[in-house]
Amino acid sequence: MYLQHLTLYNFKNYGEAEFNFESGANAFVGANGSGKTNILDAIYYLCLCKSFFHSTDSLNIRHNESFFSIAGKFDLEGSQEDIFVGMKAGQKKIVKRNLKEYSRLSEHIGLLPVVMVAPADQELISGSGEERRKLMDSMICQFDYTYLDNLVNYNRILQQRNAFLKQSYKSNSTDLSLIQVWDEQLSTYGTRIFEARKEFIDRFVPVFKKYYNYLTDGNELVSLNYESKLHGSSFTDLLSASLSRDRMLQYTSSGIHRDDLDLLLNDYSVKKIGSQGQQKSFVLAVKLAQFELMKVAKGLKPILLLDDIFDKLDLNRITRLMELVSQDTFGQIFITDTNESHIRKVFESINTPLNVFSCSAEINKH
Repeated sequence: MYLQHLTLYNFKNYGEAEFNFESGANAFVGANGSGKTNILDAIYYLCLCKSFFHSTDSLNIRHNESFFSIAGKFDLEGSQEDIFVGMKAGQKKIVKRNLKEYSRLSEHIGLLPVVMVAPADQELISGSGEERRKLMDSMICQFDYTYLDNLVNYNRILQQRNAFLKQSYKSNSTDLSLIQVWDEQLSTYGTRIFEARKEFIDRFVPVFKKYYNYLTDGNELVSLNYESKLHGSSFTDLLSASLSRDRMLQYTSSGIHRDDLDLLLNDYSVKKIGSQGQQKSFVLAVKLAQFELMKVAKGLKPILLLDDIFDKLDLNRITRLMELVSQDTFGQIFITDTNESHIRKVFESINTPLNVFSCSAEINKH
């Protein structure tokens, strides 16, 4: 699978732009703020119906314009897939596959597997548990359609339960019949999500360790543990035990929406003891493991998007990473960098062709 052609209209800083890509390595070079990352985000949008960076779609409309659109032509195992994403200000987003609009965006998720590595991934280490839950959810959703439905249903019921807790607190109500109904549904969907996460992490960790060892020559011990109160309790018991506290707090304090990942380096928190290079290697290993598991599950090589990955990595780790992703195990790759001569030298050193685009006020292919 690879992206052959990309067209942008009024997307972020681009008024109009077109690109033709190679099935191997493609690089965007230019100064900061020239729009390199925006191209990667457009590719991500076509694959997952959303921006990697903005949860609000309207923020991607170019300043002083009323709409944006992204169109891509993909080669999917020999057949062409035309994907379109567009939005007008004040209207809902439209996603089409071969000119036919999706009725549910979840139908598209997983068709075109993609993995994005960006500086914002540092939040996986330094940010809250929400960032790490989002990582688990986004990875699992791309190859497990029922997981996404379970997650949507769980979050909908959770909102209803929280709203009831606030209302009953204000009215001093003691009627808990509705709570019991929501608890049964939360337990059903939450247990399914927990089991899927647990199974996924069990498969994920060995692959993650393999890639971290490759990037660092195996000199450091890393681990990644799934933390959830459901390891020692049923969901129903968990909700029942926390009900009094939930009524005082006016929100649901226990459940899979409170799960987290414990990220360790040499048995200590990587956030506390890891250098910038170690932390970046940690994140890279997570994303490379995501790539491998997705490739196995889908039978396709996902598109790999690498945004500003050379920053904070020493030459040895850069070279090992590029050697790795240039192998036949990987497919189409998109990379951004500020230094064209640097990225050309890296790929010349591993004897791998590179298709380079220069990003400035206008895009000119070199």
